[in-house]
Amino acid sequence: MAVKKKKDKVVLAYSGGLDTSVIIQWLKDTYDVEVIAYIADLGQEEPLQEIKKKALKTGASKAIISDLREEFISDYVWPMLRGNALYQDRYMLGTSIARPLIAKEHVRIARQEKAKYVCHGATGKGNDQIRFELTFYALAPDIQVIAPWREWEYKGREDLIKYAKKHGIPVPVTKKKPYSMDRNLFHLSFEGGILEDPWAEPPRDMFQLTQDPQKAPAKPQEVTLSFEKGDVTAINGKAETPAQLLQRLNKLAGTHGVGRIDLVEDRFTGMKSRGVYETPGGTVIHEARRALESLTVDREVRLLLAQQMPKYATAIYNGFWFAPERELMQKTIDSAQQSVTGQVRVRLYKGSCTVLGRQSPHSLFNEEYATFESDDVYRQSDAEGFIRLNALRLKIKAITEKQKRKKS
Repeated sequence: MAVKKKKDKVVLAYSGGLDTSVIIQWLKDTYDVEVIAYIADLGQEEPLQEIKKKALKTGASKAIISDLREEFISDYVWPMLRGNALYQDRYMLGTSIARPLIAKEHVRIARQEKAKYVCHGATGKGNDQIRFELTFYALAPDIQVIAPWREWEYKGREDLIKYAKKHGIPVPVTKKKPYSMDRNLFHLSFEGGILEDPWAEPPRDMFQLTQDPQKAPAKPQEVTLSFEKGDVTAINGKAETPAQLLQRLNKLAGTHGVGRIDLVEDRFTGMKSRGVYETPGGTVIHEARRALESLTVDREVRLLLAQQMPKYATAIYNGFWFAPERELMQKTIDSAQQSVTGQVRVRLYKGSCTVLGRQSPHSLFNEEYATFESDDVYRQSDAEGFIRLNALRLKIKAITEKQKRKKS
C-alpha cells in the first residue's frame, strides 16, 4: 500500500471575517495544504472562542488563540510611548505597533507547527502587508509567504460573498459597515467607505471608546499618573499590570471624550489615506510623560529626542520594528528615560487632557535659579556678555550687508 504524503501546512492569521473565512477554503483549493488558524488576542474584545469554532467549522485543521495583551503593552506600546512617537505629528500608531507582535507570534506558531507557509489577509494596497512581511523576513528569512489578495482574481466583497456561498461558508447577514475598523487594547481605527471623503464629518455614532466631548460630563476629573523610567506604573496610586492600567485609563479618558483624531496620512505605499482614531488612554499617557520629561531630561537631550522622533515614528509606521535602526533609536530613547520617574496630575474635561502639575525625585528644576527674586546663584550682569557673544554673528551679518550697500 502506498503511503499517503503528508500535506504541507500553512498558518493563517485569522479574524473570522469574510476575507479570512474565504481564505481557508481558497488555500486548500489552491495549494492543497492543511490550514492552521491563528487568532491574536490584543484586547480587541471580540468573541474569540466563537471565532475559533468558526475557523474549525470552515476548514481549519486547528485553531490557536494567543493571548498577547500584556506583551503588547509592556514590550511594544510602552517602548513606543517612551519615544513620544507620533506619525506625521498626530497619529499614535495604534494599528502599526500591533503588527510586528502579531507577525512575531505568527512565525513562532509556524515553527511550532512545522508549517511551510504563513498567510495573511492584508490587501495589496495597504500598509499591513508590508508590516507583516517585513517582520516575517526579519525573524524567519526562509519563511514562505502567501498573500491571497495579491494572487487571486477576486476584486472585492461581492466576489468573496459569491465564493463563500458556492462553498457553503457562512457569511454574516449583517448590514455592511460603511467603514473598516481595527481595534486593540491601545486604540480603535476607522477608515474607508464613507470616510474616504476628507470633507465629510465622521458619523457621530461611529465612536466606541470615547464619549462625544459635547456630551461628556460637565464636571472635570483629575487623574494622577505615576511613572518609572518613562513607563506608567500606577493610576491614582493603584498599581496594576500594564494591560490593566491601560484598560482602566481608557475608560477614564474615554468617558471625557479624550483621544479622538481625524487626519489624512501618507501610506508607505505612496497614496494618501484618511483615518479616524480613538486612543484615549494613550493620549493621556503621552501628554503626562512629556510633561514629566520636560522636568527631568536635559535640554539638549530633549532636542536630540525630538529630532529623532519623526524617523522613529516612521520606522514603526512602515513596519521596521525589528530593523537595526529602530532598535538603535530605542536604545537612545531608553537611556534618556532613566530619570523620567515621578508623578503627573492631569485634568480630563470634554475632550481635553490638561497637565496640572508634575513632580520627580530627579527634577532638574531648581527654584533658586528660576526665581525672579534676589538670589546668590545667578549674576544678572553675566547676561550682558552672554547676549553679546550670541549677537556677534548677527552684528557681523548686519555690518557686512551695510558695506555691500555702500559699494553698490
